[in-house]
Amino acid sequence: MSGWTKHKGIVAPLLRADIDTDQILPKQFMKKIERTGFGKHLFHDWRYSDEEGRIPNPNFILNRSGYASASILLTGSNFGCGSSREHAPWALADFGIRAIIAPSFADIFSINCPKNGIALLKIGEPEMEILRKEIDLDSALEVEIDLSDRTIGTNRSKFGFDLGEDSIKRIRNGWDDVDLTLDKSETIEEFENRYFKDRSFQIPNAVR
Repeated sequence: MSGWTKHKGIVAPLLRADIDTDQILPKQFMKKIERTGFGKHLFHDWRYSDEEGRIPNPNFILNRSGYASASILLTGSNFGCGSSREHAPWALADFGIRAIIAPSFADIFSINCPKNGIALLKIGEPEMEILRKEIDLDSALEVEIDLSDRTIGTNRSKFGFDLGEDSIKRIRNGWDDVDLTLDKSETIEEFENRYFKDRSFQIPNAVR
């Protein structure tokens, strides 16, 4: 997974509260363990007018002109609630979503997204209102996100967001849990060497 520090893209307004993971990726599509191929099923029940996903719903935001290439979502509070399925962030990432802006996010969803390169940017209601008004004025509004100084910027405004340092580190480096562990490999090796040296018994190399 490639990391990023700055991203600029079109923001799509999906202004609903409590969007859960079953709406993000319905359960019938959770049949693979690979992270790829889920993007076509993202928001399936809203995005398509048929069960097979062949007839796009013209009223859904990502099907409207200019939003098919959106890489940022502006949405309501408690986004990502419901089940803990990691397939939901997989679908968002596979579609091309790099950041989601909202007043709040579900806890487990907030843990899963940075592992998949998605930044969850928490902002207040005044900033939400600014972005809503700017989108009303410009349906192709582009937002620039800078993880270094924690800012969201448009051609009219700029303000900060809340995102934990651990999440920023993961996204900037493109790290999942395995990568995060490997980053501590020297510390782990030092501990193992010290542990076995300080004990009188010896552990066979095969066990180690």
